[in-house]
Amino acid sequence: MNCHFLFFDLKNEGWAIIPSKLLLAVRTACKRPYFCTIIDQSMNNQGNNSEESLSSSNLLVVVFKWRKHLFIVTAAAAIISAAASFIITEKYKSTVVLFASQQHSFGEQLLEDVKKSDVLAYGEEEDAERLMQIINSDQVRGRIIEIYNLWEVYDIAKTDRGANTLIGKEYNENVSADLTRFGSIEITVLDASPERARDIANDIAQLTDSVSNQMRSDRAMSAFLYAKSSLETLQTEIKILEDSMQYLQEKGVYSYKDQIAYLTEQYGTAIVEGHPDRAQEIKVQMDFLSKYGTRYKKIESEIDGGYEKMQILRKRYDLMKIDVESDISSHLVVDKAAAADKKSYPIRWLIVVVSAMATFVFGVVVILVRDNIEKLKKA
Repeated sequence: MNCHFLFFDLKNEGWAIIPSKLLLAVRTACKRPYFCTIIDQSMNNQGNNSEESLSSSNLLVVVFKWRKHLFIVTAAAAIISAAASFIITEKYKSTVVLFASQQHSFGEQLLEDVKKSDVLAYGEEEDAERLMQIINSDQVRGRIIEIYNLWEVYDIAKTDRGANTLIGKEYNENVSADLTRFGSIEITVLDASPERARDIANDIAQLTDSVSNQMRSDRAMSAFLYAKSSLETLQTEIKILEDSMQYLQEKGVYSYKDQIAYLTEQYGTAIVEGHPDRAQEIKVQMDFLSKYGTRYKKIESEIDGGYEKMQILRKRYDLMKIDVESDISSHLVVDKAAAADKKSYPIRWLIVVVSAMATFVFGVVVILVRDNIEKLKKA
């Protein structure tokens, strides 16, 4: 097989490309330490592959040549990063998993004949996203910061310049809420104290529910006050109409339609039977009814319409009152937070490995750059 090898003299740091048929003779003649590796199988027919293999082999040679230095630097980086990882404050993680519930009128569920939704159903993705907005809101964050005095925990003075921005950034680094692929919300809290991490996570869920209910109650209260005002106004109007109706009844107008029908019949009978005096008396009564008849019919119609409208407003009033007074949870907690018995941060072995690998790669790059600069100077 027609192969070529890169032969590197470790003592004189010289190198040469040797055909496979001469490799044995060179190895026998060379009394000094050497490094040898195959670079390609057909340099005559694979020029491009030869260059790529030569570059790869050159990299291996450089790494082998500077192996002691790279080892020392990498080991130093590993030791320093390991020591630094012990300086980092250990943190414990607590997690709450919950599902958002659908936000619908509870009064509507009780009073409406046709139910548009189920109050016990799980929320959709939009409900979960709205609930996440409340979890990440300034109201919840501010109350958590004050309850647990996170100013002192995070060692930030309120009088410092940009203190609110600093504590907000620190809070966001330790508290997060994410939507899972199952549609649930996962609230994660990192803290130096496992008990405090647990309590913060559970309180965030509770405060989120309180804020959500407060927002819903405030909105329902506006609708309730409007329904109450409309109902009271209608009741006042109906009372005025009823007083007017009572006045007409005191005048003798009880049921205009029935009364006028009866008097008309009696008036005709009196005329037919030849009782003009009786007919005249009936005519006077008919004229009296006609005087108040239009007013009576109008009041009667308005009262009937008012009663129908009041029935609707009364139902809306009761519905809004239930919504104001009800306290239905905005979410369903699947897993409450518990105090962790093992730290979650920092992951020391990962810090050491990443630091060592990064240092090694950086060292190789520096050596290659140095060698290329020297070659350019010699050229």
